[in-house]
Amino acid sequence: MCLAVPGRVLDIEERDGTRMATVDFGGVVKEVCLEYLPDLRVGEYAVVHVGFALQRLDEESARQTLELFAELGMLQEEFGDPWQLAAAEAGVDPVVKEVRNQ
Repeated sequence: MCLAVPGRVLDIEERDGTRMATVDFGGVVKEVCLEYLPDLRVGEYAVVHVGFALQRLDEESARQTLELFAELGMLQEEFGDPWQLAAAEAGVDPVVKEVRNQ
């Protein structure tokens, strides 16, 4: 599932003519394109989907949404370790590296 997740802008820079930001999603930090919100500033919140900041959001709404997503386990699903998630889906214990009996 791909969610639109609120995040806080930590840093902004231009890379090869594209405005990019480092964004914190409740402890997970990702790079995000700001082309759809060119006036977004450091410290502000935005709703991000597939690597693009799409809409400005106030801090309280962002915090409430992140808390709800965390309670529902949606942040782990969206941002969890991809190797661990793939191993779990395959029925493999990533630590023991053996297939579980089904």
